[in-house]
Amino acid sequence: MREAVTGARRIVVKVGSSSLTTAAGGLDDQRVDALVDVLGDLATHGREVVLVSSGAIAAGLAPLRLRRRPRDLATQQAAASVGQGLLIGRYAAGFARHGMTVGQVLLTVDDVTRRVHYRNAYRTLRKLLDLGALPIVNENDTVATEEIRFGDNDRLAALVAALVDADLLVLLSDVDALYTGSPSDPASRKIPYVAGDEDLAGIRISAPGKSGVGTGGMVTKVEAARIATGFGIPVVLTSAPQAGPALAGEDVGTLFRAAESRPAARLFWLAHATSPRGRLHLDPGAVTAVVARRKSLLPAGITAVDGSFAAGDPVDLVDAGSGAPVARGLVNYDAVELPALLGRSTPELAAALGPGYEREVVHRDDLVLL
Repeated sequence: MREAVTGARRIVVKVGSSSLTTAAGGLDDQRVDALVDVLGDLATHGREVVLVSSGAIAAGLAPLRLRRRPRDLATQQAAASVGQGLLIGRYAAGFARHGMTVGQVLLTVDDVTRRVHYRNAYRTLRKLLDLGALPIVNENDTVATEEIRFGDNDRLAALVAALVDADLLVLLSDVDALYTGSPSDPASRKIPYVAGDEDLAGIRISAPGKSGVGTGGMVTKVEAARIATGFGIPVVLTSAPQAGPALAGEDVGTLFRAAESRPAARLFWLAHATSPRGRLHLDPGAVTAVVARRKSLLPAGITAVDGSFAAGDPVDLVDAGSGAPVARGLVNYDAVELPALLGRSTPELAAALGPGYEREVVHRDDLVLL
């Protein structure tokens, strides 16, 4: 089973805040150096590494004299502004000991769901790897609003792994594996291998730990594993101190088996990284065209519009009969424009309003079935 680990050439590693910082905030130099030495050794032996690192907000707590992780977005952004520089500076110094250069890549959901932004993110990461640099990715907490946040870096790591077509995702935290219950419960058993959702039945998954500096917990890690394995990427879940043995293929942590096929990366992002800004209700003919025939969505097939969105935003396409979402896509019109177009053919709209209206509401290349 561990051949999926030892044979991986491009690896995405995610580390949580609690594995890098003290409970009071501030970076723990020994923990950071230990991780850097493991990843630096991998990279200098011919394997490509992308690091998705939490810790910016946590690193900014102590310098700003904040006793705990703030709950309001503005203070989180301020802490991230201070902490991100400290975090990347510490990594740069650590990897320099291995003769390596690091590159900082800060992302929001918006950067990787819109077509042009997505291509830019991919090209940047690909070029950094081609140049022998080690990309360090984090959510752009200083500018991300609630509407364009990933929410946690476990999910971000799974999506970055899909973006760079990784061979392996490693999720590092303060827990050494997935257990059937709380790791502190003597009755809990370690789960060494997960082949599918059936292996997770009956498991009590924990919320964030006691450190108070992270946002995830085992719930987000298992969800990240589902996302990555759905893209055909195996996942190892273990603790940061076990990173070296895990990447060497030793039987530590929990290994999640990958699906056998990979969907298109950008549409995978659209399905898993976005939250809909609105809903388009489809008549039966439009549902069939979109779902069964994989066609673009035209104004004629829409019966109603909900939400406030702009052109380029993600929206859910809903079966008007059942109310169930059948697809998600990037819409080509603002919400205020659409009501006047509903039920009308594109030639009719072009004749009445001009050639700019002879276009799809959602193009099939910007649409993923749910």
